Amino acid sequence: MITGYVLGESLRPGAVFAPHGLRIRKVERVDNSASATAGQPDAWTFIEWETDDDGAAGSIADALAAALESANGWYADFIVGEERVVVFAQKVFRYRRGDGVGRAEAVAYGRSVGTPEHQLDWEE
Repeated sequence: MITGYVLGESLRPGAVFAPHGLRIRKVERVDNSASATAGQPDAWTFIEWETDDDGAAGSIADALAAALESANGWYADFIVGEERVVVFAQKVFRYRRGDGVGRAEAVAYGRSVGTPEHQLDWEE
């Protein structure tokens, strides 16, 4: 099973994120004003999803990469078994959980595209 989430505000206008077999687990609106930076809204919409198809990780990552807004360094991430997948607009990182080098590459890329430092905090 693959589980993850995407922020509604991270999707670019006109984008559609609808990989086959995805189910919505929960939609939650959160006041994130303490963490938001210039160009980010104060409230975020967390859309949690899941699929039973572990083989869908590549198509899900590609769909996210195509749908994410490039401004502000938005990203989404999810876990497939022992692998962490971190997706930015048009860029996908996959590494074994706990792999410091793989994580550092994704974090460095996030910094380069404007992800605020305190938001580069996905769990392993």
